[in-house]
Amino acid sequence: MQCRFYAFEKAHRLDPSSSGRGVRQFKTLLLQRLERDNASSLASRVKKTDAREIESFYQQYYEQYVRSLDQGEQADRAQLGKAYQTAGVLFEVLCAVNKTEKVEEVAPRSEFQLHIIAAARDVQEKTEIYAPYNILPLDSAGATQSVMQLEEVKAAVGALWNTRGLNWPSAFESRQKAGDLDLLDWLRAIGLYWWLQKDNVRNQREHLILLLANTHIRLHPKPEPLNKACLLDDRAVDAVMGKLFKNYKTWCKFLGRKHSLRLPKVSKKYSRGRYYTWVCIFSSGVKQGMSALCQNMAYELHGLLAGNVSIVTGENIKPSYGGDDEAFLRKEAKKSDNGKAPHPVWCNYDDLNEYFWSSDCFSLGWPMRDDGDFFKSTRDLAQGRKGSRGKSGSTGKSYFIETRTFWHIFRSFDRFWTFYILALQAMFIIAFRGISPLDIFQKDVLRDLSSIFITAAFLRVLQSILDIVLNFPGYHRWRFIDVLRNILKIIVSLAWAVILPLFYVHSFKDAPKQILDVLSFLKKIDGVPALYIMAVAVYLLPNLLAAVLFL
Repeated sequence: MQCRFYAFEKAHRLDPSSSGRGVRQFKTLLLQRLERDNASSLASRVKKTDAREIESFYQQYYEQYVRSLDQGEQADRAQLGKAYQTAGVLFEVLCAVNKTEKVEEVAPRSEFQLHIIAAARDVQEKTEIYAPYNILPLDSAGATQSVMQLEEVKAAVGALWNTRGLNWPSAFESRQKAGDLDLLDWLRAIGLYWWLQKDNVRNQREHLILLLANTHIRLHPKPEPLNKACLLDDRAVDAVMGKLFKNYKTWCKFLGRKHSLRLPKVSKKYSRGRYYTWVCIFSSGVKQGMSALCQNMAYELHGLLAGNVSIVTGENIKPSYGGDDEAFLRKEAKKSDNGKAPHPVWCNYDDLNEYFWSSDCFSLGWPMRDDGDFFKSTRDLAQGRKGSRGKSGSTGKSYFIETRTFWHIFRSFDRFWTFYILALQAMFIIAFRGISPLDIFQKDVLRDLSSIFITAAFLRVLQSILDIVLNFPGYHRWRFIDVLRNILKIIVSLAWAVILPLFYVHSFKDAPKQILDVLSFLKKIDGVPALYIMAVAVYLLPNLLAAVLFL
């Protein structure tokens, strides 16, 4: 009962106006449940007060369920993790009933409450240990799992956790000595993972370990059996680096730029660390299409590994971007106003990826200029135009800005709508003639049915116009080739919308004599003019080529 009341109170505190999705329904159902179970809960209560009742229940849950489950010989790790999470929620309710917020603030009034505080501390520690994972349980509690006993996985994990010789910030030294941190944690500590979320880094950690382990086990000739140290074969690291650099080279080729791969020559002391850190950077950065940034980060990282000293400060060179964790994403996400802001106001991952697959990303420079065009929203531009009419700007939205209207739906599913409209036209023709579908090959019926190509030409005109109209205000970022392509699309579609009806209404006999001589070898196909058939064939030729070459 106390848990439900606390859930209702917290939901109301977080969203008093119930404006969030499903919040009002949640509050209503929870309030109805509280009113219905109030009498039965009071009757079954053992202790006199709510605080004593929740303390007793928490103690029983911890002793009889959590500890017994933890002390089992073959405990289910997922079930145990959920049990500790539930215990953490129960203690949160206990703190709320006692008007406290932390474990240390619960006043130890009795020996019973001392046991509760000790249990709460244990729950907090175990909740951090039993962290969520996808495939590899990399926390200390997952060391006994069968997948973690594979030699190649042990070797990849050992390589990633090898941080000897790296300079750690003072705040991380104690955890580093305890062996709790790896190379990815070091990259985050020095500020190289400023754009990635913590869960993203956690996923990439598993991905990198699996990639190294799979590459190691598939090497030919086979690597020597792993010794007790479980050292990863150097060829596995080089193979993974080759794949990642191939992605980078493809990105450079797509943008028409020459790659800048220069592996600096350093002492053997730093070579392995350099290899692994390059792998770490590219394994997390290539997914976001930010290979240019990763390349520059790698050069600064090499400076950190080599111990370069700044001539200005006399200290080791630090990254030029830095900032708090997720600072870049947090700043951009605030513009969304919890999903209520218009789509043009803020940029999501698709816009980020799209921007870095265009040559415009090089305009950001290095170190990145925080006043670059990509970081400006349409709201910022509007405010800038109000303050200064002569000032121009741009936005991170390149080719698509979501606006929910009927025409946007039509444009997004234009092929479906075209098929439905043409099929409806054909059914109308057959229905009004009062014939069966088997009679559609009659010359008069086939002539009327062939008019669907004229309808398709007019629909193509509508589609080409919507391509420009519905991309507002993103079309102002189009390059000249994009503008030219869209203009030519409109011109060609208009030409077909004129040519096909003209060829359709003119009979074969009315064609010019020169055309008659050229087309004399063609006969009328079931009453449809051959000239019109030729025009339809040319009109459908691009679609036929696309179907043959790309399907």
